[in-house]
Amino acid sequence: MTKSLPRRQAGKIQNHRRGGGMSTQQPPPNTLAPQPELIAEKEVQVLDLGFVRLIEFMGGDLGVVRAARVSYGTGSKGEEKDRKLIAYLIKHEHMTPFEHAIFKFHIKCPIFVARQWFRHRIGSYELGSFEGSGLFEASGSGINEISGRYVEVPDEFYVPNTWRAPDSKNKQGSQATPQLDQKKCHALMEKHHQQSFSIYRQLLEAGVAREMARMVLPLSLYTQFYWTANARSLMNFIALRADAAAQWEIQQYAEAITDLFAQKMPWTWESFLSFVWEGSNPNLNAQKQKLLEISSIP
Repeated sequence: MTKSLPRRQAGKIQNHRRGGGMSTQQPPPNTLAPQPELIAEKEVQVLDLGFVRLIEFMGGDLGVVRAARVSYGTGSKGEEKDRKLIAYLIKHEHMTPFEHAIFKFHIKCPIFVARQWFRHRIGSYELGSFEGSGLFEASGSGINEISGRYVEVPDEFYVPNTWRAPDSKNKQGSQATPQLDQKKCHALMEKHHQQSFSIYRQLLEAGVAREMARMVLPLSLYTQFYWTANARSLMNFIALRADAAAQWEIQQYAEAITDLFAQKMPWTWESFLSFVWEGSNPNLNAQKQKLLEISSIP
């Protein structure tokens, strides 16, 4: 399992980048560590009120190449050889160089999606959510949560366009069906949202603490958090959450992540599709098939 960089070690790296007491001698150009790239918030809209924003990025495909070749004191050897190296690393599961490419996202999603998201322990989360407070660290990940104990939550709830019935094969999943009364389901949910938020407000006005008043709010409430993850973690997330076996709502977020991942690391993305992706997703399957067709052309 991938482990997050220890804080002391991370601090030393930052100090080195700022020249804090370290040698001022510059390494060869090919071995220079990539600097974080501040993004003008590339945003992908998800569901009715959600989004995925890429706000910071570092490393990329060349960062992976440099990390892989640092033992030999070399860096980039041109696009053709660099692309082949990335393909080789992924095909043969040499994944640690991909931990040097870092993405920072701003996510807005329903709480029930966030709870599934946080099962991916390889990454760092800074949350503006409504599920508790405190720092949780395990398996190299950290969660620092800003809670609804301290802020009043907004009236923002997820309402699905279409209700689904239990899947006939995968009992924990769901599937489309014409048998459901969609209007009735929508009306019930809208009524529940209105009632629960009204009760929440009444409890606050009655002097109840925010940490208790929030207990009446449903899991369809939207939350926001920052997610920092390396490329290796992202590929694991996509492999599991973009697949048809995952709940449809989190699949939409995984697809949004793939769009941004493919833009920033196209060589890694192509190799991921070619050698790792074995799931069921129309968009990803079509991209993989296209790559296979291109590679088969003499």
